[in-house]
Amino acid sequence: MAQATFVHDGSAVDYTPGSAVAAGDVIVQGELVGVARTPIAANALGSLAVDGVFDFAKATGGGTAITAGANVYWDDTNNVATTTATGNKLIGKCVKAAADAAATVRVRMNQ
Repeated sequence: MAQATFVHDGSAVDYTPGSAVAAGDVIVQGELVGVARTPIAANALGSLAVDGVFDFAKATGGGTAITAGANVYWDDTNNVATTTATGNKLIGKCVKAAADAAATVRVRMNQ
């Protein structure tokens, strides 16, 4: 018997939400962070992107800049990307520096 069987490339994973999810919502499941590319109705099968490059919301103001190459984490309480690892989930690496005033940061997801 095979020890593993290929299913698909893994850039998206199945997800069935308990309540409706809007396109662009960030979903955290344990250590897995995904982005809904399209709306998903409550209790309907949809998918979350777990690979690719996305612009994530980030806090603005002094000390919130993110440099290219930095690890970026999702703060599920405040719904923003951050470089603070403690209490947050890894999204991936920053691929375009984001200044303190920037409201988004570009991240290459890696799960």
